[in-house]
Amino acid sequence: MKTVSLADWRRRVSDLYTDIRRTEDPEAAWQLWRDTRDALFCGHDQSPIEKDRRGDFGSIPLFDYDPGMRFEVALDEPESTEILAGEIGADGHIALRPFARTRGLASKLGGELTVYWIEGYGGGTFLPFTDATSGRETYGGGRYMLDSIKGADLGQTEDGRLILDFNFAYHPSCYHSPDWVCPLAPPENRLPEPVRAGERTG
Repeated sequence: MKTVSLADWRRRVSDLYTDIRRTEDPEAAWQLWRDTRDALFCGHDQSPIEKDRRGDFGSIPLFDYDPGMRFEVALDEPESTEILAGEIGADGHIALRPFARTRGLASKLGGELTVYWIEGYGGGTFLPFTDATSGRETYGGGRYMLDSIKGADLGQTEDGRLILDFNFAYHPSCYHSPDWVCPLAPPENRLPEPVRAGERTG
């Protein structure tokens, strides 16, 4: 059953990020993320890779791990609280409410990012972004860093700083298959510097 399969996919992703947060060595956590996602993409019914391509898929293309792309950022009030709304195919309507703006990325990446809260039952944090690699070395529509509804959550430090490790940045499912419709990164979340970490094209 499709619903049971989807529940299993989400459970596995959630368990993966729980293990990531418990792993003290960030690079070891990234290796776990890489290996587990490769297995899911190649073998799970809910993989965004079309079935006839899974046997030859191999592994998800990634940049090499870069410890300099891991940040612990403070959170400030967002520049705007205007809700972004749109349609996402069969999943219906989505509304994203800005609730914070990062502080701690600009010195290396040239800008900061807005963190969104997905409105609706349960809610969840959501952080999409584009950068100078988008449309060249990575998907033009951007990548995701956090999507806590789907389990993608790297946690925070004891003093409340948000952990953003761009080595875990990943393409939305719509990059892999036209069967998916995904919310893309808004203009305010474009970083002017290249982020050569995480998932890449080809």
